[in-house]
Amino acid sequence: MKVAVDPDPSLVYRPDMEPEAAKDKGSFRNYTSGPLLDRVFTTYKLMHTWQTVDFVRRKHAQFGSFSYKRMTVMEAVDMLDGLVDESDPDVDFPNSFHAFQTAEGIRKAHPDKDWFHLVGLLHDLGKVLALAGEPQWAVVGDTFPVGCRPQGSVLFCDSTFQDNPDLQDPLYSTELGMYQPHCGLENVLMSWGHDEYMYQMMKFNKFSLPPEAFYIIRFHSFYPWHTGGDYQQLCNEQDLAMLPWVQEFNKFDLYTKSSDLPDVDKLRPYYQGLIDKYCPGVLHW
Repeated sequence: MKVAVDPDPSLVYRPDMEPEAAKDKGSFRNYTSGPLLDRVFTTYKLMHTWQTVDFVRRKHAQFGSFSYKRMTVMEAVDMLDGLVDESDPDVDFPNSFHAFQTAEGIRKAHPDKDWFHLVGLLHDLGKVLALAGEPQWAVVGDTFPVGCRPQGSVLFCDSTFQDNPDLQDPLYSTELGMYQPHCGLENVLMSWGHDEYMYQMMKFNKFSLPPEAFYIIRFHSFYPWHTGGDYQQLCNEQDLAMLPWVQEFNKFDLYTKSSDLPDVDKLRPYYQGLIDKYCPGVLHW
């Protein structure tokens, strides 16, 4: 299958990297070619068809009681050994390795911010939803606001939304949709997935992380905003203040992906110490 699509807008954003790390950046988030493209496009087509205001509200109701499972953070990390993200064109190995790769990248660049290291480990743990029987199009991939017209930098925007019923709605199909100008992203209903689920789970379990950590977790997959520059009409001053943190995190989420997998057993004691500090014990998922 050949998919006619413009290059991914995140390729425009290139944070400063060490030269050896930067040389292959153009090979990440390649949505125009590659062996995984068919799988990726199919995932986004399903997502952009079925992620509606009603669907997202149902998912909030379904998972908002956090009665799916009780387990520790490290048990959730281990669960991700059973998951390969079908929306990711860059990697075809289990997500648990990506969690440690991201965390270690942040730790190297920001040795004084242990909470930021932990965010690297936590950021994709909401993907356990896929192991709870949820389809991947309702768990993984880039996020976007529902209840308003998708903007141009949403991935595959021109070829995947034709069957979404919200775009036939006279309100939801407008640029602002059901929102007020500059209402703030905290008041926007995002497409359902691992970002929103993990953010809500962290609040429910009262993680003692700083506000920046919660914000990064909630919006790290919102590429059309933090990288594409869209949805500015919904943002408030808090969003603009938090944007640099999301972009800083994105360096490590995206550019630490490698088949050179870390020695997880050596890293576990350090990250277990951070878990014990910020989100200890058996948690509600």
